[in-house]
Amino acid sequence: MSVRLYVGNLPEELNRQELEAVFSEISPVSTKIITDRKTNKCRGFGFVTVKTEEQADEVIEKFNGFSLKENTLKVERAQPRKKDGEDGPTQASEGESANGGKRKGNNKNRKSAPTTQNDDNVQPDPRWAQELEKLKQLLSAQTTNS
Repeated sequence: MSVRLYVGNLPEELNRQELEAVFSEISPVSTKIITDRKTNKCRGFGFVTVKTEEQADEVIEKFNGFSLKENTLKVERAQPRKKDGEDGPTQASEGESANGGKRKGNNKNRKSAPTTQNDDNVQPDPRWAQELEKLKQLLSAQTTNS
């Protein structure tokens, strides 16, 4: 069974072949650098996949703290990807957003906020509830002082 390792703090100018050359003595199954879509430069992290647990331990021991182009690498076992609907942070791979899902070209599944509020039971947006409460208090203080 293969083991996927996270490699962090990679230099911006690094390419896949250079990363593969660094880990070649351990013989990784594959390497992958996560790049920025606009600039096509390294986003600072990537993944190395090795064949066995023993190789994974060897890579972590040897390359965690290794200096590559003046950057100190951080190597650890990659966290398993979260399925949609699970809470918690995820490590996004190339082509995925930070929430673990593929980016979509359309917004069919997004719910829009209601434009009018006729119902007294409607709750304010929780992101603005505290600010709304402050405004209500200021308004009531103004009306009682007038």
